[in-house]
Amino acid sequence: MTAPNQHGNQIAWDDSVLPFQLDHSDIRGRVGRLDGVLEGILSQHDYPPQVEALVAEMALLTALIGQTLKLRWKLQLQVQSKGPVRMIATDYYGPDKEGGSARIRAYASYDADRLTDAAPFDQVGEGYFAIMIDQGEGMTPYQGITPLEGGSLSACAEAYFAQSEQLPTRFSLSFGKSSGPNEPEHWRAGGVMLQHMPKASPFVAKTEGEGALLSANDLVDGEEAENWNRVNVLLDTVEDLELIGPTVAPADLLLRLFHEEQPRVFDAQAVRFGCSCSPDRVRQSLSIYSAKDIAHMTTDDGRVTADCQFCGAHYDLDPKTVGFEAETPAGD
Repeated sequence: MTAPNQHGNQIAWDDSVLPFQLDHSDIRGRVGRLDGVLEGILSQHDYPPQVEALVAEMALLTALIGQTLKLRWKLQLQVQSKGPVRMIATDYYGPDKEGGSARIRAYASYDADRLTDAAPFDQVGEGYFAIMIDQGEGMTPYQGITPLEGGSLSACAEAYFAQSEQLPTRFSLSFGKSSGPNEPEHWRAGGVMLQHMPKASPFVAKTEGEGALLSANDLVDGEEAENWNRVNVLLDTVEDLELIGPTVAPADLLLRLFHEEQPRVFDAQAVRFGCSCSPDRVRQSLSIYSAKDIAHMTTDDGRVTADCQFCGAHYDLDPKTVGFEAETPAGD
């Protein structure tokens, strides 16, 4: 969707994720807003509108999910499909220190001649949605996947949490190009994530083996189901401009939606665009190749070049400094 931005001034809660808890319902959640971060991600590429929308949705999901990561952990969301959009990858890096900013980056791979005028999600086709968590050196990365079903990437994320984590989860997202007085048109995204934390419902066992994905409603019953359904009905009343517009701060939005649920907010997590690429990482990625392989990669000018798919950075390296037979890099 495209929403008019009525105010040109950037406000303090742009590019942040605000965690909260609904004490009356035992439900936790986050409110996320991406402005400059999203513009930074998309400005690195000249994506068609359908691809931009998918990357925007994926980036917002990544920011909302990633807020719970511990320091220096890495979260990656990935879509792999047989459709025109072959892959979408997003990375979220937890802050290096308490109070620091998280970093996020994203890119997509697609076949331009296969794109259609259909909805963005129709461009991904058959495939899977994956979530991976890297806790750092010496730890085994965690990965979970779910099919690309449900009509949106947020629906895939909801299915992942129901199926792999048995956590009832709901997303309400809005994203699009925003414009205002004395302000160029740019991408902006906002959304709310809800998650019910109690143990899984006994009804979960009855659904196993039927070939259908679990949903949030399969995981709650009794009073928990009443709380979950009530809060979701309230979330259904949110408007796009409340999610991405500049006039309603996240804490005020929570009071508008859930004032009877006793919302309690915690410290917001700042998010910025950031890429982890570097000459050393490029050399590391090429370290599996022999000198003969590197020779085939060397240009007529006698250099090995590489471009970062996330941020567009260009690297120009001496072939003697790459590969497993490389000499020690010296000021390249």
